[in-house]
Amino acid sequence: MYELTLIQKIAVFIVPVLFAITLHEVAHGYVASLFGDQTAKFSGRLSLNPIHHIDLLGTIVVPLLMLLATNFIFGWAKPVPVDPRNLHNPRRDMAFVALAGPGANLLMAIFWGLMLKIGMLAAVNDMLTIGIPLIYMGKAGIMINVVLAVLNFIPLPPLDGSKILSSLLPPHMAYKYNQIEPYGIFILVLLMLTNVLSTIMTPIIFFFLSLINTLLGI
Repeated sequence: MYELTLIQKIAVFIVPVLFAITLHEVAHGYVASLFGDQTAKFSGRLSLNPIHHIDLLGTIVVPLLMLLATNFIFGWAKPVPVDPRNLHNPRRDMAFVALAGPGANLLMAIFWGLMLKIGMLAAVNDMLTIGIPLIYMGKAGIMINVVLAVLNFIPLPPLDGSKILSSLLPPHMAYKYNQIEPYGIFILVLLMLTNVLSTIMTPIIFFFLSLINTLLGI
């Protein structure tokens, strides 16, 4: 393994990032459609084509800036539209809709773990042209998806975890809790700048990484 150039980093991360954020949003829309809301379907947002989900800032600008500054990449897609009024049981069903996004990321982390294992087997058998790219891409895919899942489980509006918690709270408490949403992004940035977010997320991220490593034997 060696230090990647910027072009190599882009080649390694582009597929895992695009599918991490695309399938996250598609999962929200798909589960919403199962529970009665067809808004995402009628908006053409249940497509696996990343072009339908690209957000200029979150899918292109932020990931490129992070690649320039770090060895990690992060991003987001345009949120899939969901109208809770169309759900069979809005409070209960929104919890499942919210859970679908990070749940999809954890499943994708397992998928990339399998790709990593295949890459390792290929490298051992001197199939380096296949093995090395799969190893790098597998590691990137695991980390990206685990981080996205853990971040979205945080119960801070508008993250998915807040919608899960909101569905469990009494209606009057949920209403007051959801009023935090306009300030959620500022709270999130503050938590990042003070390293509180990292302190919260790191042990959970390592737990899932260890679980995947144990599950797949990698």
